[in-house]
Amino acid sequence: MEFRLNGKLVTLESDSDRQLLSVLRVDLGLTGTKYGCGIGACGTCTVLVDSQARRSCLMKLGDVSGKEVLTIEGLATPAGLHPLQQAFVDEGALQCGFCTPGMILRSLALLRQQPKPTEADVIEAMDHNLCRCGAHPRIVKAILNAATKMGAAQ
Repeated sequence: MEFRLNGKLVTLESDSDRQLLSVLRVDLGLTGTKYGCGIGACGTCTVLVDSQARRSCLMKLGDVSGKEVLTIEGLATPAGLHPLQQAFVDEGALQCGFCTPGMILRSLALLRQQPKPTEADVIEAMDHNLCRCGAHPRIVKAILNAATKMGAAQ
């Protein structure tokens, strides 16, 4: 089984029916992707697959064969945090931090599709990513601020 993970080619000899979330966390040691509900309802395990936000708890390893997978570990660079990560820090949008990787990756998918979202666009896109701490207003603000900074950098 081969796929690109955070920009690097990965080859695994594993059952293609295994849950992608488990492969990322257990086999590859990428624990930034969190296990939340296990049924795709909370968004905690969100990763990008070919730039689309996907729930890794609902995906099988075979679903990503030949595809590009991005986890939170692949977002920052040696030069620093991605603008979305920095915006979450700046706005205090990561109270406990458990939902944050999924939130950031879901918002990245949104901003790649819609670089200048409205507040209503952000709220709608993030509706199925849950934060038990209630940081949603700060999360929305962080995404809007990141959109502005990312647009200015282009």
